Amino acid sequence: MPRPDISPVIARSWLLVPASRPELFQIAQESEADAIIIDIEDAVAAKDKAQARDDTVAWLSSGHRAWVRINDAASEFWSTDCAALKDVPGLEGVMLAKTESSSHVHDTADRLPEGMRILALVETARGVLHVEQIANAPSTFRIAFGTGDFKRDTATGEDPVALAYARSQLVIASRAARLPAPIDGPTLSTDALADGTRLAKEMGMSGKLCLTHTQAPTINAGLAPSPEDVAWAHAFVRAFEESGGKITDGSDLPRLARAQKIQTQARDFGIQAEAAELDSLNY
Repeated sequence: MPRPDISPVIARSWLLVPASRPELFQIAQESEADAIIIDIEDAVAAKDKAQARDDTVAWLSSGHRAWVRINDAASEFWSTDCAALKDVPGLEGVMLAKTESSSHVHDTADRLPEGMRILALVETARGVLHVEQIANAPSTFRIAFGTGDFKRDTATGEDPVALAYARSQLVIASRAARLPAPIDGPTLSTDALADGTRLAKEMGMSGKLCLTHTQAPTINAGLAPSPEDVAWAHAFVRAFEESGGKITDGSDLPRLARAQKIQTQARDFGIQAEAAELDSLNY
C-alpha cells in the first residue's frame, strides 16, 4: 500500500534538517517523516547562514517542497530570512523560532505571502506565558514546543514532570484556539524515543520534532492508532450501528466519538486493522 501524503494539520514526525548540509535534503524527502523542516536557525552557525539560506532557496526552487525554520523575530537574520523566502515556490510554511508574542507572528506574516502558514515555536518562559495570544494570532497554523531552549531558559531539569505545565499550556491554548494539537520537542536519545513519544501523546500532543530521519517511523507509530485500536473502532461502530444506535449508558457516545476519530486517523495514515477484531465492549 503506498504511503499516503500526510497533511501538516495531522503530521506526526517533523524532521529538522540542517540547512548547512544540503546533501541531507533529498534523504529527508525520501524518508518516512510526515513533514520536513529545513533549519536555518540553531542548526547553522552565524557565519554560514547566508550560504545555508541560498542553498535552501535553490532546493525549494527546483521542484522540492519543505518547511523552513527561520531565525527569531528579534535576531539580525530574521528580516533577511523572510525576504529570501517570500517568493520561493516550494515553501510549505515557516517555523518561527523563539516565538514570544502574537506580534512576532503578525510581523512575520506581514513579510511573507498572504496565507503563508506559520508554525510558532514556543521555547522560552515568555513564550509559554503568552501562548494563548500566540495561538489566537490569525496566522498561527500550529504550535511546537522547543524543549531544549526552554530547559535552558528556565533551568528546568530532564524529569518529564518539570515540563508538564508548559506542555499542558500549549495543549490547552491550541485546543481553545481551534488549532491542531501541538508538536512536542525532540527526544535526543533514540533509546528513549518510544517513551518520549508516548509521553507526548499522553500530554495531548499529536506531533513530535526529530533530528534524524531514522526516528520518524517510531514517532509515526507512537502517535497513530495501532492496528488493534483500528480493529476495536471498526467493531464498536459496527455494533453500535447494528443496534440501531441504541444508547446503553453514558459511556457509549464518548466511545463512539473515540472510535470514529480512530477510523478517521486510520484512513489518513493508511493503517489497516488486524484481521481478528477485538471485543469492542470490553476494550
